[in-house]
Amino acid sequence: MQVPSPSLREAASMYGTAVAVFLVILVAALQGSAPAESPFPFHIPLDPEGTLELSWNVSYAQETVYFQLLVRELKAGILFGMSDRGELENADLVVLWTDGDGAYFGDAWSDQKGQVHLDSQQDYQLLRAQRTPDGLSLLFKRPFGTCDPNDYLIEDGTVHLVYGLLEEPLRSLEAINTSGLHTGLQRVQLLKPNISQPALPADTRTMEIRAPDVLIPGQETTYWCYISELPAGFPRHHIVMYEPIVTEGNEALVHHMEVFQCAAEFESVPHFSGPCDSKMKPERLNYCRHVLAAWALGAKAFYYPEEAGLAFGGPGSSRFLRLEVHYHNPLMIKGRRDSSGIRLYYTATLRRFDAGIMELGLVYTPVMAIPPQETAFVLTGYCTDKCTQLALPPSGIHIFASQLHTHLTGRKVVTVLARDGREREIVNRDNHYSPHFQEIRMLKKVVSVHPGDVLITSCTYNTEDRRLATVGGFGILEEMCVNYVHYYPQTRLELCKSAVDPGFLQKYFHLVNRFNSEEVCTCPQASVPEQFASVPWNAFNREVLRALYGFAPISMHCNKSSAVRFQGEWDRQPLPEVVSRLEEPTPHCPASRAQRPAGPTVLNIGGGKG
Repeated sequence: MQVPSPSLREAASMYGTAVAVFLVILVAALQGSAPAESPFPFHIPLDPEGTLELSWNVSYAQETVYFQLLVRELKAGILFGMSDRGELENADLVVLWTDGDGAYFGDAWSDQKGQVHLDSQQDYQLLRAQRTPDGLSLLFKRPFGTCDPNDYLIEDGTVHLVYGLLEEPLRSLEAINTSGLHTGLQRVQLLKPNISQPALPADTRTMEIRAPDVLIPGQETTYWCYISELPAGFPRHHIVMYEPIVTEGNEALVHHMEVFQCAAEFESVPHFSGPCDSKMKPERLNYCRHVLAAWALGAKAFYYPEEAGLAFGGPGSSRFLRLEVHYHNPLMIKGRRDSSGIRLYYTATLRRFDAGIMELGLVYTPVMAIPPQETAFVLTGYCTDKCTQLALPPSGIHIFASQLHTHLTGRKVVTVLARDGREREIVNRDNHYSPHFQEIRMLKKVVSVHPGDVLITSCTYNTEDRRLATVGGFGILEEMCVNYVHYYPQTRLELCKSAVDPGFLQKYFHLVNRFNSEEVCTCPQASVPEQFASVPWNAFNREVLRALYGFAPISMHCNKSSAVRFQGEWDRQPLPEVVSRLEEPTPHCPASRAQRPAGPTVLNIGGGKG
């Protein structure tokens, strides 16, 4: 077939008909090749039916992601791409489409109404398209950053992948509107850290914590809890690695899993297997909160550094473990059974250091609140220099992994290390954070924290759909701002968090009373949530609250594992002074655009293999 003219290219629509057998790439000189470490180590199912499967690899040297998309039941085409929160509007897309005569592959984008447009800058490059026994396989690549205003910047942290299925040939690409398609999203961390896997000890043993042949409920979301226990007399060991076990066929249903250890003060915990929100769930399961392992879709095995391991077993350690599995079942599939779980790798040969987990961020308290109708309200929690000076060893600690956590309105989370009043480095940042996708992530670089350093954790919230203020707390409709950092050597410091001084918050409520005609209840018997609920959220009250959080003294929680504060004065502490902040990284633009195709790659439907 003839290569279409530029005007036709603009109008072309996606891959071909159900009778298509083979694809032959007609455009020569497709530049680049997959990195040497292929095959692709990372895999996720994109859709709940399992008809779309994505594999990928990352080349940090080329600052490029290589994608392999397997389409098992292709009809008239597919859209695949990325967007800020997983919406199909304002999305960065690659499209495979047909107009009934020819087939094309091209870089595209959608506007705020979901209308698809061919991108004038073709940054997705097709490397191979071929039929396999499993379906159509597309291999293509995309730089992290392109400096194209219509493109998504691929960063560390969560990426919302989107897809749409085309049912019929279309006369032009412009005829595609995402609102009329079968669409979906999947969250993943694309830029996995490129770190070597430590060798496992010779005496490494494994233990599987698995769901007991659970009948997955036919509802969209289920959190399943299961209690298991270590053998009697199980001595102290170090966990050195863990990996997921997902029941074959359930890859699209098992969203994430966690293993928690129960509190040591309970000699027994009732056995239970059922939904975590069941009224039959024993209360003691609420005291099983110490994380041993956490996995989310797309993640691979988690390794501890060679010099450290996570201790479990032995005196002072509970024998009881709680497995929590999140099933995401949007198709309401019934009758599916599951025995997924996590495989722990552990050794009796204890490593030099115990690994520890420390909570950074905000205390769970209603004094920290987000007004309603906010698009990007920031709250910040501090681990102050006074606390790290007192609680950390002289040689400091080394953070190697991190798990960020908010509730439903969280949109961004970042923790920054500051030293001598200057921000030095990012511990962990997620600019596209989702409360529906939380995993322990190994850091690309170990971050060392010394006595006197400050750790600053900021969370950005969106409360556009809320009518009342959202206060801090444990409830799912309340909010949190936490970074669980994994580090070694373990110290007695388990929690290093802050909140605004309550007395200064009361001054805020009094000020609101003076400047507003509506009465705000500041009487002693009123709770802080009640006070926030009575605030009229005009521009003045919003900005004063924002300013209060930016200058008022804080109450510090510099806590030992026993939930007791270290000795010292921790109330009405000044905010840490930061005189120099890190600059926002500027996207790196690819050096040469000469290798990019000028327009869509043209594909031909032929009767023979290409």
